[in-house]
Amino acid sequence: MLVQRFALILGIVYLAAGVLGFFPGLMSPDTASGALTIEAFHGRLFGLFPVNILHNLVHLAVGIWGLAAMRDFNGSVSFSRGLAVIYGVLAVMGLIPVLNTLFGLVPLHSHDIWLHAGTAAVAAYFGWGAPARVRARMPVI
Repeated sequence: MLVQRFALILGIVYLAAGVLGFFPGLMSPDTASGALTIEAFHGRLFGLFPVNILHNLVHLAVGIWGLAAMRDFNGSVSFSRGLAVIYGVLAVMGLIPVLNTLFGLVPLHSHDIWLHAGTAAVAAYFGWGAPARVRARMPVI
């Protein structure tokens, strides 16, 4: 099913993003962040996406969740819907100056805003759109 393939692909992408965030050679300094309480592995991944150790761990968790969810249709739909809500909230938080560091824990500003919004939009399509309704129309054998 298409929604399961989405969960697999997004799982791999976010797992890779989480791992890559631990390589200092792929990071550049992030001078635009407000004061962060947790500075470990803080920088801009590929010079674009502000991350720190907690951000990397969240990416790893989302990646593992996607890989686990892709095993069945309902799990993939739930993954897509949950991701749409969570990443939609993170995108909005990134737009609000007092919240764009998640209370000093995780940087959510800059290019992370469009990445989170895009992830939320695509996940919403797979969670509530046509791919999620395909199963409902399939005959039970």
